[in-house]
Amino acid sequence: MTTLTLLDADGARRAVDLAEAPTFAKPRHPLTSRVAYAAAHVVPKAHADNTPGQPAEIDWDATLAFRHHVWSWGLGVADAMDTAQRNMGLDAAATRELISRSAAEAASVGGRLVVGVNTDHVDDEQISLDQVIDAYKEQLHHTEDAGAGVVLMASRHLARAAQTADDYRRVYREVLAAAGGPVVLHWLGTAFDPSLAGYFGSDDTDAAAETLLQIIGYNGDKVQGVKMSLLDADAEIAVRRRLPESARMFTGDDFHYVGLIEGDEQGHSDALLGAFSCLAPNASAAIQALDRGDVAGYREILAPTEPLSQQVFAAPTYYYKTGVAFLSWLNGHQAAFQMVGGLHAARSLPHLSRIVELANASGALERPELAAARWHSLLTLNGVDVTTVTATDAAGEADVAGDAASAGQAGPASAATAAAPVGHAAHAAPAEAAEDSASADAVDAASVDEEVHA
Repeated sequence: MTTLTLLDADGARRAVDLAEAPTFAKPRHPLTSRVAYAAAHVVPKAHADNTPGQPAEIDWDATLAFRHHVWSWGLGVADAMDTAQRNMGLDAAATRELISRSAAEAASVGGRLVVGVNTDHVDDEQISLDQVIDAYKEQLHHTEDAGAGVVLMASRHLARAAQTADDYRRVYREVLAAAGGPVVLHWLGTAFDPSLAGYFGSDDTDAAAETLLQIIGYNGDKVQGVKMSLLDADAEIAVRRRLPESARMFTGDDFHYVGLIEGDEQGHSDALLGAFSCLAPNASAAIQALDRGDVAGYREILAPTEPLSQQVFAAPTYYYKTGVAFLSWLNGHQAAFQMVGGLHAARSLPHLSRIVELANASGALERPELAAARWHSLLTLNGVDVTTVTATDAAGEADVAGDAASAGQAGPASAATAAAPVGHAAHAAPAEAAEDSASADAVDAASVDEEVHA
């Protein structure tokens, strides 16, 4: 049996057995019990200048193929959102092109698509409320003209310009009045973007929620739902129970989504999650179980993925995109572990090692042999010997599996107190000439090792 070499924070190496690929089946019919979107990332060209501050050069073939992967599992795609590095490397021109291209691809296969509408194409940091409204409308019209659904993202410009809750009510009222149809609102917490402190007019969650609910109530025909990304399950449930019948709650809580999607006697959340971009097969299989009325089967499939998601989204949470791209690379959806703006270097090797361990334990490695080969190539590139480590004892492996299986419990207690941005990690990310997805199954540890040492 193949083993995975893991790297702990103290530099110690250990090995675990590589789990077999899950046997999930793609749905034959549309998913019905929940509406679920995966917030997708972008794949840059490996040879591009993927360094901080440089314009994004997107590998469109790989980027759009990933969206087809998500659609093939019956999930919708949420595009041009935070996961696609909005405000963290994806420039305005690339954002517009991404929206246009994704909308065309969605139309070609009947895939569900919503995209982020923001004000981030405006270079000036400080603008007036009227300028915020105009900026929102500009992106809104481009998105609707492309044929995509709208997620009205939280705007840094609005957070800086607004002085009171009334300012938020006014801006949302005027922007929603210009929308051609119902949109999804987005409340993004400070764990994801510290610049959004005090959004909806208050640092107090209850007070801000009141303003949000008023905006929804005043503009009911233009709001189909809200995505809450506060990493606070209780706050989400409190708002969910007060939504009008016409509005859905889309959980953006990557720490507690299992229980929120399952719901309770008073309702459930649908999903719009960055985590689901790492877990499309698992998420689809779990919702298929709910479609059959098999709640236990849902929990069995999805609960083990929550510790993995909590690791990917660990503080500083805004660097979660690195884990998303890393898993995409491990699973063969892109040839190189590269990101726009050099963000592939935002997490340490031990952090990535823990992602590998939890992905292996939760059935999130779609092609385990390929994932092992690629992970070992990254370790080798960074001077870590992967050839002299033996597998841990069975009890140790059981502990890891047990940690994954116990998901659904409370996640990290203080995700909202994410640290300030830190410098890039010291390790480099390989941009090897990896096989394309059609031949990637043939990659094994030996061939990758030869490539690294060539």
